[in-house]
Amino acid sequence: MDDVIIVGGGIGGFTLALMLHQRGIGARVYEAAPAIEPIGVGISLLPHAGKEMGRLGLLDDLAAVAITTKESCFFNRFGQLVYSEPVGRWAGYDWPQFQIHRGDLQQVLHEAFAARVPDGAERVAVGHRCVGFDQDDGGAVAHFVDPAGRELPPARGSAVIGCDGIGSVVRRRLFPDEGPPVYSGVNMWRGAAVWDRFLSGATYLRAGWLTVGKMVIYPIRDNVDGRGCQLVNWVAEVQTDRCNEQDWNHVGRLDDFYPVFADWTFDWLDVAGLIRATEQILEYPMVDRDPLPRWSHGRVTLLGDAAHPMYPRGSNGAGQAILDARALADCLAASSSSVVEALAAYEDRRLGATAAVVRASRSAPPDVILQKVHERTGDRPFERISDVITPEEMAALSDRYKRVAGYDRASLSSEAR
Repeated sequence: MDDVIIVGGGIGGFTLALMLHQRGIGARVYEAAPAIEPIGVGISLLPHAGKEMGRLGLLDDLAAVAITTKESCFFNRFGQLVYSEPVGRWAGYDWPQFQIHRGDLQQVLHEAFAARVPDGAERVAVGHRCVGFDQDDGGAVAHFVDPAGRELPPARGSAVIGCDGIGSVVRRRLFPDEGPPVYSGVNMWRGAAVWDRFLSGATYLRAGWLTVGKMVIYPIRDNVDGRGCQLVNWVAEVQTDRCNEQDWNHVGRLDDFYPVFADWTFDWLDVAGLIRATEQILEYPMVDRDPLPRWSHGRVTLLGDAAHPMYPRGSNGAGQAILDARALADCLAASSSSVVEALAAYEDRRLGATAAVVRASRSAPPDVILQKVHERTGDRPFERISDVITPEEMAALSDRYKRVAGYDRASLSSEAR
């Protein structure tokens, strides 16, 4: 099989390249950015993604730069604990859950590819923005321009895989009439600041609710100052008609959202202070797309956010891209004589599963626990959480999403290792 052409050097693209190499299939990665740099903010890798990183032999590398998550906690906007559950290995999984800077994860994957593939460094091309593709019976060709818009030499391979995110050019060429992403009615501001450890020092925290302001907060780097402080990632979510362009690097303004959280000062965390301590704030609307009827068109297919962008309410976007990469690499390895059949088999395996996660992230993500408490209390403090909602009901809501997203412990443990 000729090399697979991967459009996009993000998490999905480099994971796919590594998994293809593991199966003896060559890959070349083409990234639009002028360099592979540690940009972005935090993401969470759930145990199903941890399992796949283990299969790639990367758990130690990730643990060295990430926070290994111990617990997931839910609070109301008054700082009262609603629900807490252990996660990852603390919950009995064989695989960890990580909280990590997106750039650190990308760097681990990139460095692993460069080190493991004999000519790995030469197989990654930066400054290559895809502008289209062609295909014939013998292969597929991706076309590129440089950052100035000048035409670059095309890349031909056995297949072209669009790993180029929610603004995917490959997807737009396959579905030119689809239109823009769908706005949820929730806008997000996010950033990261050096801050004291809070709670366990490895907690994934959700607090409040969208109609009155919701925060997601978790550390992503440990001991960044030599005195024990962490780099703490935060996301502020507010229900609003305000919606900017879908640009992850759009700079946000403190005054546009801070008043919602100005009094969020709890005994265990000064949320308002954390926000004020942030040097750069990014703004992004919570958007997704309706599931597609198909991804694969001959020798061209989609992966990750290019295939199934979803609301980030389940901490699951990166994980689903990693699962896509595993499925696609397996299908190509199993059907090396027919790339078209392999891409069709990959679509069959993942299209329905990811569509279910997209829908669950809209209607029943883990933070629906906070919605229930907000509605039942009328957005007021409670005396006892058990008078509002039972632990069993909250556990059921959490477990339901785990099953849909494919990281409940029973399902992961029963899969072939």
